[in-house]
Amino acid sequence: MNIHEYQAKALLRQYGAPVSDGRAVTRAEEAKTAAGALDGPLWVVKAQIHAGGRGKGSFKEADAGEKGGVRLAKSVEEAAEEAKRMLGRTLVTHQTGPAGKQVNRIYIEDGSGIERELYLALLVDRVTSRVSFVCSTEGGMDIEEVAASTPEKILTFSVDPATGYQAFHGRRIAFALGLEGKQVKECVGLMGLLYRAFIERDMEMLEINPLIVTDEGSLKVLDAKLGFDGNALYRQPDVLALRDETEEDPKELQASKYDLNYIALDGEIGCMVNGAGLAMATMDIIKLYGSEPANFLDVGGGATREKVTEAFKIITSDPQVKGILVNIFGGIMRCDIIAEGIIAAVKEVGLQVPLVVRLEGTNVEKGKEIIANSGLNVIAADNLSDAAEKVVAAVKG
Repeated sequence: MNIHEYQAKALLRQYGAPVSDGRAVTRAEEAKTAAGALDGPLWVVKAQIHAGGRGKGSFKEADAGEKGGVRLAKSVEEAAEEAKRMLGRTLVTHQTGPAGKQVNRIYIEDGSGIERELYLALLVDRVTSRVSFVCSTEGGMDIEEVAASTPEKILTFSVDPATGYQAFHGRRIAFALGLEGKQVKECVGLMGLLYRAFIERDMEMLEINPLIVTDEGSLKVLDAKLGFDGNALYRQPDVLALRDETEEDPKELQASKYDLNYIALDGEIGCMVNGAGLAMATMDIIKLYGSEPANFLDVGGGATREKVTEAFKIITSDPQVKGILVNIFGGIMRCDIIAEGIIAAVKEVGLQVPLVVRLEGTNVEKGKEIIANSGLNVIAADNLSDAAEKVVAAVKG
């Protein structure tokens, strides 16, 4: 789960992180009051969406020369006017895709004098099963671009959970970033509180880009992006309360309510599979036969008829879907349950696109019999390759 920048900064402020004073607004008439509550003399007006690249982004139907989603203002009135211009419009960045995201929140904060921009992140390293620090002197840039062009400018190391964060970790980062004097001590303290926040709040990712050295020589968190482990939200009720469902794909949101593992993609063939590995193999073979998957959907090993029905409804609600491939290997999951769920869903929502079903495993013959006697226009497949070939052919032809 992700949260907005202003929420991330408020959370980090609770741990003592140095962040600028700011106000979030959701209505244009609130903007002037919010800006007036800040000291100035420079205000920064930021669109709040769950995507990076806001400053370099552009609004749909923007005027010639119009600025992106991060703007500077030199007066309260100018800050309020910039906020009004952005609210309600669609911001397109390299992370939103061409559809963009609607700006429903604006964050107005005090401007900062910047001497240097740095990069810092804490991540869960899946290889070492530890928390890793990532830092670079190239702040303000996409870290992927830095990694591709100048990888030597990135320092990455993990923290042993037996010892946790230690001061030498902070000093290592400080020296890598070229900090001096009091900045080294600040860095040691800042890294410690960020690590503590990361662990205590069950984060998956904490990114500060940029972390700045101000013109007064101090460190400050100028931007913050936090992601949380969805499996741990039950013990983070205050974090869960920050969830903005308008920023999430409606289909993914609906799937989460039924404990379905669903991720929307850009293809044309909807997939319903049980097991993450089989789901990945299904998507790969669809690509092999010349098409693209419209989603990743794992109904799980213990799916009920109701869950299968809901999964099918989610797939068919995607206007991009031109064909559906159901690929089930029944181990814990029974093929007859899948068959009953498919029939129930089709009767409820209808079937407007080709449907290919491949069943194998527990109660497979019973499942095939249920589908054969349903009267549905279903294309049966004998194996994974046969299923992919048939659904791609049906969509293409």
